[in-house]
Amino acid sequence: MTDTSTISAAASPASTSSTARSNSGLVLPRGLDVSRTAIKISIIGAGFVGSTIAYTLVMRGVASDLVLVDTNTARAEGEAMDIAHGAPFAKVSSIRAGSYEDTAGSDLVIITAGTNQKPGETRLDLIQRNASIMRDVAAQVAKHSPQTVLLVVSNPVDSMSYVAQQVTGFPSWRVIGSGTVLDSSRFRYLLSCELDMVDARNIHGYVLGEHGDSEFLAWSLVNVAGMGIDETAQAFGVDFGSDKRRQMAEQTRQAAYEIIARKGATYYGIGMAATRIVEAIVRDERSIMSCSTLLDGPYGINKVYLSLPVVLGQHGVSHVFTPDLTDDEMTALNHSAEILSEAQNSVA
Repeated sequence: MTDTSTISAAASPASTSSTARSNSGLVLPRGLDVSRTAIKISIIGAGFVGSTIAYTLVMRGVASDLVLVDTNTARAEGEAMDIAHGAPFAKVSSIRAGSYEDTAGSDLVIITAGTNQKPGETRLDLIQRNASIMRDVAAQVAKHSPQTVLLVVSNPVDSMSYVAQQVTGFPSWRVIGSGTVLDSSRFRYLLSCELDMVDARNIHGYVLGEHGDSEFLAWSLVNVAGMGIDETAQAFGVDFGSDKRRQMAEQTRQAAYEIIARKGATYYGIGMAATRIVEAIVRDERSIMSCSTLLDGPYGINKVYLSLPVVLGQHGVSHVFTPDLTDDEMTALNHSAEILSEAQNSVA
């Protein structure tokens, strides 16, 4: 096992002061900006994933100004119109199609642009096709919203996050990949199914490493009502032996492939996952999620985007957790890092 569990603070503005004081003299949580209430979010890519994220953001009232950009202008306009026509049933917000110029000054930009994963393809198979698209998009983001927080959803998300960070030159804490947030949700759902349908929100567990075939389920970090996985299994009379663990790992890894084989694409799950990430950032929630972030030192891994538990707030990633993992989990993490390092080098 690794020696210690640690938390490293990203060198972000959020970590420079613990409190802020408003004009009224009230002490406010770290990083909270009370000078503005309007939140502008831009989504680059209005396909299935981008439009689903837009719909979910509007329904949850996350953004007051939402801009959709796509090379297919008519598609972006149609999606914006369709969502806008439901305004009486949603939270107050403005949604419109626009150009990169219309995204200027965005508080947060979400990139979903790229070619879709085809049946039988791995996420890494997309890397060369989507890297070129990501370079063009990231350059436009940096030009028009140089202070934004950038959330990358395009696959392969770890490598695309690396490309976006390199092109924009943004500090790594402001370039975040959706990572294994959805994979972790799938894992928690599967655990819920085994545990008499206990509310999945009360089951804590993470999928770490690559958002892809080398990801792994961190069983040592599973927590239910303060109990680890073995104690939880005993309490529910469930066997989480090696065979069951392999089965659940396969179900989690293969979930996207199974969905794509049936309906051609995945978008509802990632739409909800991305919206949850956005909420944590724009509302400065200090929530912990398994997002893809640039590691440079933890676990001896250098200059690689992969997923670990991170703290998300107004400035992006403020802390990266490096929990104590078992020997097998460390082997899996290092294997994932090696694959991602090779992939990132291919598009550097």
